[in-house]
Amino acid sequence: MDGCNVFPEKEVGAGLDAFVEEQYASLSKLYKEFTSMSTIDKAWTFKSSNGQGCHTMFSLSQPNLLANKKKKLMLSSVISEDSGGGLDVSWAPFPVEVTGASLMAPSPSGSKLLVVRNPDDDSPTKFEIWGSLQLEKEIHIPQSMHGCVYADGWFEGISWSSDETHIAYVAEKPTLSRTTFNDMGYKKDGSSTDKDFSSWKGQGDWEEDWGESYSGKRQPALFVINIRSGNVRAVDGIEKSMSVGQVVWAPTTKGVHQYLVFVGWPSDYRKLGMKYCTNRPCALYAVRAPLFGSATSELETRENAEDASLINMSQGISSGFFPRFTPDGKFLVFLSAKSAVDSGAHNATNSLHRTEWKSEGQPSPAKIVNVVPVVMCPEDGCFPGIYGFDMLTMPWLSDGSTMILSSIWGSTEVIISINVLSGKVSRITPSDSNHSWSLLTLVGNNILAVCSSPINIPQIKYGTTLTKEESEDVVWRWLDVSRPISKCQEEENLLLSALQYDILKIPVKSDPENHTKGACKPFEAIFVSSKTKQDVCDPLVVILHGGPQDVSLTSFSKSSAFLASIGFSLLIVNYRGSLGFGEEALQSLPGKVGSQDVNDVLTAIDHVINMGLADPSKITVVGLSHGGFLACHLIGQAPDKFTAAVARNPVCNLGLMAGTSDIPDWCFVEAFGNEGISNYTEAPSPELLSLFHEKSPISHVQKVKTPTLFLLSAKDLRVPITNGLQENEVPVKVIIFLEDIHPINRPQSDFESFVNIGIWFKKYCK
Repeated sequence: MDGCNVFPEKEVGAGLDAFVEEQYASLSKLYKEFTSMSTIDKAWTFKSSNGQGCHTMFSLSQPNLLANKKKKLMLSSVISEDSGGGLDVSWAPFPVEVTGASLMAPSPSGSKLLVVRNPDDDSPTKFEIWGSLQLEKEIHIPQSMHGCVYADGWFEGISWSSDETHIAYVAEKPTLSRTTFNDMGYKKDGSSTDKDFSSWKGQGDWEEDWGESYSGKRQPALFVINIRSGNVRAVDGIEKSMSVGQVVWAPTTKGVHQYLVFVGWPSDYRKLGMKYCTNRPCALYAVRAPLFGSATSELETRENAEDASLINMSQGISSGFFPRFTPDGKFLVFLSAKSAVDSGAHNATNSLHRTEWKSEGQPSPAKIVNVVPVVMCPEDGCFPGIYGFDMLTMPWLSDGSTMILSSIWGSTEVIISINVLSGKVSRITPSDSNHSWSLLTLVGNNILAVCSSPINIPQIKYGTTLTKEESEDVVWRWLDVSRPISKCQEEENLLLSALQYDILKIPVKSDPENHTKGACKPFEAIFVSSKTKQDVCDPLVVILHGGPQDVSLTSFSKSSAFLASIGFSLLIVNYRGSLGFGEEALQSLPGKVGSQDVNDVLTAIDHVINMGLADPSKITVVGLSHGGFLACHLIGQAPDKFTAAVARNPVCNLGLMAGTSDIPDWCFVEAFGNEGISNYTEAPSPELLSLFHEKSPISHVQKVKTPTLFLLSAKDLRVPITNGLQENEVPVKVIIFLEDIHPINRPQSDFESFVNIGIWFKKYCK
């Protein structure tokens, strides 16, 4: 494995004992089979030339352990409905590896495909325009124009114009000029290159970035390329301090000018971490697209730049993202994380809004209609609110007003439809299914989705509608697409077929501090176990998600399936404060971390023990980030409860994190709740530091008895490595991944992590 340091247990020498060596051999072989499964990332559909069915391209990823990278694969198929109501599916015989592609985006008609290739050095960025048979155009964009194109995350944005002649996109601003020096001192003309050995470039001014996963990336800015001429222009009128993303072309209006709509994040002050954080204030802006063409005079270009005023289309609301226009161009629809921004919680329940779009002249702000408001306390089994972190480029059914998107519903992911005129929300995946469903793409009025569970590998599903007689309700029918893209070896299939899972409702213990109805409702835990009845329960692994405003879903997880396959039951706890259960339950946790969430986990453990599903003498716990915070709290507050623990990039000391993390505000909100935003400061007082200490696992460290494995990332900006390097005199093993960031998800790092987790738990549960 490359890039990791291992600090062995204090009582063990450098060599491996026979038990550990045997476990390494068997567990690494099994986990390699799980990790080799490909994952479905995206899909696109295209009309077939004969009008029968549709061509579909699936984008897949597969870990390559030796290269320590993920392979990108493309697999194509033709899907059509047969006369009997079933499906005919023809697959390409093999997937094709796609190398060097950072981003792919089909044109609206499906006749062209954009492939962006970002460089690893100072070489130009390549834009390739592909037709049905060949590469039609290749455009090289030098670093002097812009840096790499943003290909993922909140800043990703790429949009074809309706006539398919221009593409708007988000890329890094050009590098700031740097002072040049030579053997005489300062070099005035500054023309040094990296290969010029007679001079060198200075470091230049430091540029602040957006933290975790954006380290070293320059500010995202907006550009438009004319694919006929190859000319690129920066979009004028945007404030220099504003970061941009999620650009879309506005509908063509009567008159000369075209407009772009994008999400803008102000950054006049310190840039706090963006990754996993929807609580950063943002708004939707309209701006005039740059003019191109030989007929455009220099004067017209200058006048266009001077008139390019920025128009805030979401005034009066603190958050707006994922802008989408209805097919008729009358409305601009968008999601909002207003609840997160206003409360300080890093994620919260979203709302959906619409505003009218003028068909003539310059856009102007209009009344914002709250289409789907934040759900505070859902009734049992009812819609809990929108929790969406992605949206299709074209999410519309043919009626032009029904939007399809994925959302979290309790411990499951579901697909919902929303009528943006009436506000009606419908769950269109089966209500009696505990599986999770993820939206891939639309095929006209039909849907391609992925369905999976903790014990079922991902399966592609095709959704089609049936209308009930004498009813306006639409019933969806889901068909299996003939060949699953993810395949298991026979051994893994046998292991998974021996497992079962359920979603448990855990009653909340009396909590006098909570007065909202939503905070007093049962929370959920996913329980995975063997189907075989045994006299003795399997050892239990308690799995805790981070966030804490996040959620563990019933979707397939390679690592969880691996742990369940080597003889452990799993208790995956969605404690109060998790996404998917309404805003009251979510907002009950800030200010009570280290107590309410800890008590919920202990309640869930006692619940399965009382049901006879777990042996109280063989309980282990593992968590990442806030899940690691909980794991460390649990072994301190309940020192006799756990036989072994694993903490992955854990928050052990809130006071230390507040001074070193890219999200110091998180520490204040989680520790102090509603007062967190007003208490936030870059220089906490001794009183605040004392309160941080009381809320931190480090305050219980002297009570810890549990053998603990720490898995830490040296390049973690979210929870810097110093947070995990605090321990007590108990058996401890530390593995540091030198090149990893917060998730520890590079292929070799993930592999080594979970093999070691399996060995650690087996050693102490013998």
